[in-house]
Amino acid sequence: MDMPWHQTLRLGTYLFKQKMLRREKYPIIVELEPLFACNLACAGCGKIAHPASVLKQRMPVEQAVGAIDECGAPMVSIAGGEPLMHKQIDEIVQRLLDKKKIVFLCTNAVLLPKHLHRFTPHRNFAFMVHIDGLRERHDASVSKEGVFDQAVDAIKQAQAAGFRVMTNTTFFDTDTPQDVIDVLDFLNDDLKVDNMQISPGFAYEKAPDQEHWLGVEQTRELFRKSFADGRRKKWRLNHSPLFLDFLEGKRDFDCTAWAVPSYSIKGWQKPCYLLEDGYVDTYRELIDDTDWDAYGRGKDDRCSNCMAHCGYEPTAVVATLGSLRETLRAAVSS
Repeated sequence: MDMPWHQTLRLGTYLFKQKMLRREKYPIIVELEPLFACNLACAGCGKIAHPASVLKQRMPVEQAVGAIDECGAPMVSIAGGEPLMHKQIDEIVQRLLDKKKIVFLCTNAVLLPKHLHRFTPHRNFAFMVHIDGLRERHDASVSKEGVFDQAVDAIKQAQAAGFRVMTNTTFFDTDTPQDVIDVLDFLNDDLKVDNMQISPGFAYEKAPDQEHWLGVEQTRELFRKSFADGRRKKWRLNHSPLFLDFLEGKRDFDCTAWAVPSYSIKGWQKPCYLLEDGYVDTYRELIDDTDWDAYGRGKDDRCSNCMAHCGYEPTAVVATLGSLRETLRAAVSS
């Protein structure tokens, strides 16, 4: 896992503590959605399908910070919607950093140059920019021309200002192994982002595009060919080696969606941010009242093609830290 060593140590210490306390379910990273509104209408996302009354809502700072305090997760991924449309997003980020949390702010980067001055570089903070391919592919994904160039320019501005910048790329059945190689080479070698996160697309029920989701075997073939000849070792991928093995079909894992809970303006989402089976008010209700054994591939038809990191990366991370061999392997790959 290509994370800074101080963050890897922080995560390892946290996981060791959970093991010593014999906790079966605990959060590793929270998907915090302080709003659903967005400035883009991406084909693979259904967040803006919510009613206008919902899209106008913004989560208060105290509520956002309180949710993270309640569950105790060491890492927070702030998404949406577009978080930079939240007028107090910089305050939410700073409050979480003050509490020693590792924070990622997910953004399409269109608004980033306008708001960059509101943030201060921090070793536990990074912008996570959505890049779904090179120019033509990315602009098609977000349904708007020119966004790729805007995002690349915003990344360069953030880097010049001293910020850590990561990227998140989702792949669909229209992508080829060469598409994967080209975009990761560009991000790794040309743009030189700190880390890259990848994921096969998941079939959001409200997404405008319902035709291009990857099946399990398609996913395995895509990444097996993309990673051939040891390519994956040269990319600064923000994943454990075991999760990359999982994408290639070399390993299989159970879904542990409880490790990546989602909290939004509607509350704690059951069971994960990919499925919407209702909301509860407290983290404890989410953990205690969700039938976790009912979800995952082979259990729920909606999960049949899911290989997303929110369900399977936590399993891989726990398996990594539970094995000396895999821990050393992860350290060598960093």
